[in-house]
Amino acid sequence: QVQLVESGGGLLQAGGSLRLSCAASGLTFSNYHMGWFRQAPGKEREFVASIRRGGGSTNYVDSVKGRFTISRNNAKNTVYLQMNSLKSEDTAVYYCAGTTRVVTLDYIDYWGQGTQVTVSS
Repeated sequence: QVQLVESGGGLLQAGGSLRLSCAASGLTFSNYHMGWFRQAPGKEREFVASIRRGGGSTNYVDSVKGRFTISRNNAKNTVYLQMNSLKSEDTAVYYCAGTTRVVTLDYIDYWGQGTQVTVSS
């Protein structure tokens, strides 16, 4: 079956960096647009970043532009989220997601289990 397994979350101070990874199995990874979403306590899940299946086009929510970078390695079936200059408001559970359509909440085919990122101020 399809699995998306995130790793790399943790606890760190504001201003620090983390790289999240999401390893995919059970699907033809190169056919899927991939994305990262996050959900903070008491808030709805929100889009963070996406990358098209070929890797040539990326998109970010305004609040992370210039600080986060999404990338993928189709040979390793893995998508990454490099997070720099982290802020306390970045604290959330981060979810990897895959879709053959468009990377929005309504069209995700597969979700990972999530990884916690906690940023202390």
